[in-house]
Amino acid sequence: MSTTTGTPTGTPAPTTATGGLALALRRYPELMVAAVLLVAVVVIGTINPVFWQPANLFSLLRASVITGILGLAVMMVMLSGGIDVSFPAFAIAAMYLTVKAMIAWGFDGVLLPFLMATAIGTGLGLVNAVFVYYFRMIPLIVTLGTGTAVRGFILGVVGTSQINIDQMPPLLINFARGEFLHVTQGDGSTAGLSSMVLVYAAIAVLVHLMLRHTMMGRSIYALGGGEEAARRVGFNVRRTTFFIYGLAGALAGFAGLLHGAMIWTANPRDMVGLELDVIAAVVLGGASIFGGRGSVIGTVLGGLTLVVITNSLIILGVDTTWQRVVVGLIVIAATAATAWRDRKRLA
Repeated sequence: MSTTTGTPTGTPAPTTATGGLALALRRYPELMVAAVLLVAVVVIGTINPVFWQPANLFSLLRASVITGILGLAVMMVMLSGGIDVSFPAFAIAAMYLTVKAMIAWGFDGVLLPFLMATAIGTGLGLVNAVFVYYFRMIPLIVTLGTGTAVRGFILGVVGTSQINIDQMPPLLINFARGEFLHVTQGDGSTAGLSSMVLVYAAIAVLVHLMLRHTMMGRSIYALGGGEEAARRVGFNVRRTTFFIYGLAGALAGFAGLLHGAMIWTANPRDMVGLELDVIAAVVLGGASIFGGRGSVIGTVLGGLTLVVITNSLIILGVDTTWQRVVVGLIVIAATAATAWRDRKRLA
């Protein structure tokens, strides 16, 4: 009587630990981002224990707010298969126009200025949608052109003067100064976490719920898989396109005014070159440059990881020039990782 060895018929062959890990990372790229963040935190904290001080940790979380909100805007455009580089110009335009208007009208407040900045960003985002949908233009070219035009308009028509803290609306600054979760440090000083982190968290939760639990969110992912395919299954491509770019512009406008309030300055020349940092954060978070894949959790983790790495290079005494090199390498590595993941899924 002969015996056979192996896996019984109908029972799947056991996977190796390495294979299971690779599969998990392909399915849930957020795990990879979380692992990178954990390693970065441990390594940097080991090299320089100052990293673990509450004041530094709170500062890193505060620094991730603007990058994170802009990252959510870019992520939605990337989910649809496009890419947006106009958001820094839209953010600055909304911020500068709003602050200038507040000064000219002698108005001081919080809610109405943010509504105004958000509305300006929304309008500019819809301009992108018009060119992308009706003229069938490549999103990268469209957003490069509109971003350049808007920034040129602000500098050439509105003005180039920087509005400093003594001219900024006081209530706007006080809003951005809010803190919670105060902690006493070893030297007796007190560190507080910026309340703007809660604002960022609320926006991230709302975007997450929209993407995961609404038909509009499904249509955004479907559009990233192919416009014709999305149209065939019944999604309104025009409405989805306008929603994506309108909401991306709204987030940019909101983030722009929040940025000015947090740094107590309205500078029309600000945010130049921020495109690379934000796109790096989104790609690092697992969003596919080919569209259809990405998540809010991944984007939030990617933004925090980028901020931790770049800001901690200052603590480690690395020159600012090399910080740009690091960001560029992160973009290349993250893009290569997502491309590898997508090829494996199609295999």
